[in-house]
Amino acid sequence: MKFPWERERKVYILSEEPEGPWGKPPEERSVEELLQASIVNVDKPPGPTSHEVSSWVKKILNVKKTGHSGTLDPGVTGVLPVGINRGTKVLYALLNAGKEYVGVMKLHRDASLEEVKRVASLFKGKIYQRPPVKSSVKRRLRIREIYWLNILEKMDTYVLFRSGVEAGTYIRKLCHDMGLVLGTGAHMVELRRTRVGGLDEWGAVTLQDLTDAYHFWKEDGDDSLLRRYLLPVEVAVKHLPKIVIRDSAVGSIVNGANLTIKGVVSVEEGIEPNALIALMTKKGELVALAHSLYSTEEMLEMDRGVIADTFRVIMEKGVYPPMWKRRGEQTS
Repeated sequence: MKFPWERERKVYILSEEPEGPWGKPPEERSVEELLQASIVNVDKPPGPTSHEVSSWVKKILNVKKTGHSGTLDPGVTGVLPVGINRGTKVLYALLNAGKEYVGVMKLHRDASLEEVKRVASLFKGKIYQRPPVKSSVKRRLRIREIYWLNILEKMDTYVLFRSGVEAGTYIRKLCHDMGLVLGTGAHMVELRRTRVGGLDEWGAVTLQDLTDAYHFWKEDGDDSLLRRYLLPVEVAVKHLPKIVIRDSAVGSIVNGANLTIKGVVSVEEGIEPNALIALMTKKGELVALAHSLYSTEEMLEMDRGVIADTFRVIMEKGVYPPMWKRRGEQTS
């Protein structure tokens, strides 16, 4: 099963520029560099809060700052992205990324497998959902999209399911609502998050394995495992449409300038006005998150003007040299 963003996006080349000597591909970063900005795909165990898991990662890696994206209830397990140092700045990009869950729903009264599958099919697509009473957001009616909802197995009144959903969808409420439509009543008894954007459970690491990998590096000088678990920040923007910018534009973007069309090397299809996008270098480095001002089609018709507001700078200053004339000048 694939999320809508996983389809191949067409790339439009707007300009050519020889590759400069600055920066490096994400896969070439050292462990020391990754400890300054990376993402750990933690396999959260049942019991602790997401905040506690984030704090444990901070102690395990002996870093100054950690943060997590997409809170999981204490009893829920699975994929919990934890940002390391500057990697915390990119976690915002994952808040609106699609999520996948595997869960167990208990029917309050038995129903046939065929009937459960029939009702599940009714919940695919756009649905209305009001957050549960115990939630951190306002309980107003919202529209959320269910990309897939597959019934995997049924044993007595227990139903195993897998679902890919839009960010902000409450699976506990989904189970409750399916029970209402079934006429049996139902509630969620177990849940595991298997995907967040481009991160999945197959690449998730337990806290114990992360601890071992850190000690192998510190005590034996073997960084092979730790490099596997410290993911470049770019993994957090796999689902976002991207604009590749000129080397000459990077320095000013890192200093907070907005992006003009003349600073663009290429742009992907599917960008809409006010969409969250990723500004990348030609080496595949994430420079910043930004909000687009125009659609892809509109950008292709432009020869001047600002096309994106820089929202959150991710790259550290000094990686690329400044190449603008006046401090604060917009890229050209």
